[in-house]
Amino acid sequence: MYVGEVAPTSLRGALGTLHQLGVVVGILIAQIFGLEPIMGNDSLWPLLLGCIFVPALVQSAALPFCPESPRFLLINRNEEDKAKSVLKKLRGTTDVTSDLQEMKEESRQMMREKNVTILELFRSPLYRQPIFIAIVLQLSQQLSGINAVFYYSTMIFEKAQVEQPIYATIGAGIVNTAFTVVSLFVVERAGRRTLHLIGLGGMAACAILMTIALVLLPFFGFVAFFEIGPGPIPWFIVAELFSQGPRPAAIAVAGLSNWTSNFIVGMGFQYVEKLCGAYVFIIFTVLLIIFFIFTFFKVPETKGRTFDEIASDFRQGGETNTDKQTSPEEFHSLGDSQV
Repeated sequence: MYVGEVAPTSLRGALGTLHQLGVVVGILIAQIFGLEPIMGNDSLWPLLLGCIFVPALVQSAALPFCPESPRFLLINRNEEDKAKSVLKKLRGTTDVTSDLQEMKEESRQMMREKNVTILELFRSPLYRQPIFIAIVLQLSQQLSGINAVFYYSTMIFEKAQVEQPIYATIGAGIVNTAFTVVSLFVVERAGRRTLHLIGLGGMAACAILMTIALVLLPFFGFVAFFEIGPGPIPWFIVAELFSQGPRPAAIAVAGLSNWTSNFIVGMGFQYVEKLCGAYVFIIFTVLLIIFFIFTFFKVPETKGRTFDEIASDFRQGGETNTDKQTSPEEFHSLGDSQV
């Protein structure tokens, strides 16, 4: 959310993808340090767990140097001078007129919205469609089966009779990182919706191939297609679907949806795999096809559009739905204050 608010519109997708790049680089480093000759052994594993203190300390020390979100300063606190000063530092230029104008347009809309609670996201027709899209995109990331693959990759490779399965797992981590970099460079050209569709479709094809023959190539392809779209995009597109008022609540709901589905897959895959064997990937194939269809018909393209432009599309749809739900008799029965 923070990165989305401080990034210029033209770089919002690329900078948002850096979040996923940080995640996959961390996974790869953990996989390497977890090798038995390094720190994955009886004597050093406590140190392996404890060394996460280092990046946590670095982040804590660096955070005070991060400027406050200029959107928050202008829209929520009405501190235009501070917002302008922060924008100049972030953009490296004295001319931030266009950015300020965009935020003022969003601020005028905030006069209607103000801060939105989680319950209001589901009650109001203005937010019902975007929050539904946000939740389904998070589910498409986790129910794609990617973490079933990563949590149990060594076991999967052992069953596939791959020699040195732990190194095959690290190979998957390298592919994971490499294709996140690819997404970083193409997301502002191809667009979020297009990359998400490509990723879901490619993962579905690879899942079918893994059902037929569990070998390394479709496994690596599954990971690669994930990082092209479903890996990075669901995280930052949520911030793009909402204006400043409902955005924090929407991010909270999206995060809850993501980690709940992650937990379900992580805890349940081993039992489903025992029941279904190699056919377990058919379940993910079906889910991936469903998410592909949903994305094709329901997810808007947000590339190059301001937050207010994206949110206004949903507002128009929500207002239209509200009009449809109110009959003329009901409308005339409303009090003047309600009208």
